[in-house]
Amino acid sequence: SEEKLGRVRDRVRPFPDFPEPGVLFRDISPLLKDPVAFRTLIDLLEDHVRASFPKIDFIVGECLDSRGFLIGTPLAQRLGIGFVPVRKKGKLPGATDKTALCSLQAELEIQSDAVEPGQKVVIVDDLLATGGTMGAACELLKRLKAEILECLVIIELKALKGSEKLNSIPFYSLLQYD
Repeated sequence: SEEKLGRVRDRVRPFPDFPEPGVLFRDISPLLKDPVAFRTLIDLLEDHVRASFPKIDFIVGECLDSRGFLIGTPLAQRLGIGFVPVRKKGKLPGATDKTALCSLQAELEIQSDAVEPGQKVVIVDDLLATGGTMGAACELLKRLKAEILECLVIIELKALKGSEKLNSIPFYSLLQYD
């Protein structure tokens, strides 16, 4: 498992001073480009979800920029379950529930009929930083009365303490950086 984790970690590229000075951006593009490392990533996430949750209905891809979709859809496929998108306002057709993201001055939404009350979901994204976007996705799923089993990410930026903002929802990150 450490070897597999190392294969994934080796494909995360640091970019200093992006998108602004003082920020160290963790780029997953090399991970997505390497089919062996990407397969290893999905293997590790699948193993974690299967071991943790014997019954799950959906993977929810939380994203403003679709990176959660890149991880969530193959994971859902592997698990033999459906995938539900959470998107920026105006990107989903039909009736939706919306929530504001104060820090980004944006809104997230989910289709109102995406999940039924009591259905079990895991929310997936590539990164947890401040926790604002993940927290908003959790709020939307709670409104639909879904049972959120866990929030799952590839990378956690621990110094930003985003997991503390998830209001006791279980959280798992594959890689952690300060």
